Amino acid sequence: MRTTGELMQAAWKAKTAIPGFNIPYLPMMEPVVRALRDTRCLGLIMVARLEWVKFESKSLRAIRDEYERVKDEGFTRLHLDHVPVIDEDNLRVDFERDLREAVELGYESVMVDGSRLSLDENIAATKAVVDMAHAKGVPVEAELGAVMGHEAGPMPPYEELFESGKGFTDPDEARRFVVETGVDWLSVAVGSVHGAISAAKRTEKKVEARLSIDQLDAIREAVNIPLVLHGGTGIRKSYVLDAIRHGIAKINVATAIRQPYEAHVEESVEKAQDAVYDTMLTVIREDLELEGTADLLDPLGG
Repeated sequence: MRTTGELMQAAWKAKTAIPGFNIPYLPMMEPVVRALRDTRCLGLIMVARLEWVKFESKSLRAIRDEYERVKDEGFTRLHLDHVPVIDEDNLRVDFERDLREAVELGYESVMVDGSRLSLDENIAATKAVVDMAHAKGVPVEAELGAVMGHEAGPMPPYEELFESGKGFTDPDEARRFVVETGVDWLSVAVGSVHGAISAAKRTEKKVEARLSIDQLDAIREAVNIPLVLHGGTGIRKSYVLDAIRHGIAKINVATAIRQPYEAHVEESVEKAQDAVYDTMLTVIREDLELEGTADLLDPLGG
């Protein structure tokens, strides 16, 4: 069975991508796994710190235990998404503790998010996590630049952000970051935004984002490692498919499957799970065109 790091390298070289699906509510995991299996798509089951703090995924251990119950290693791996050094409420996080716990629990890859730090501080924090995780054979994702949307306050108008390039990942900084940290893959800011997480805005339709492929090309040439696109929901399909051809090897999806679950769960958990499953099929087959990637990336595993 190929490791997550090997799969990411394979996806990057094949100019395809591995989708990652966030699980803010534990009952979402089973239909996500089932849809990955039914579409023969290799994907990551993910939880971010905010999903056990502000939603109902409960804990790192709870997600790991549910994953062990429903996983299908022909099509799934377990990934720890955003563990920020400074969170969306501008509070300092004991990030090293959370990341160490995830590695000890058996998460197969982890992400440290120092994007709210200065470049030097982000490098130092990421390097500490890389050293810890690599000692256990676990690959690390980090973020450079600012993928907006999770902040507690209002976000500036999207077009203003895009045209100014505010928060976009700088290629020269990215080159230095990758060399000095030894990170395995890098989440970049090239126009995408996260879905809102405040209770008042969770049901709102995401802004329709676009991507700067020129910026992505410059980053790819600078770092020469797999790149990650966060905030995958709501981006026009042509941009997403183009980004995959230009170095994006992992795409995070959260809002697209969370909102159908939340819209149906008061009726019943089963109906909410059915809504997640149906949405997953659309995301994999139509939005991302990633059906059958397990046969390409891990033919013996699936």
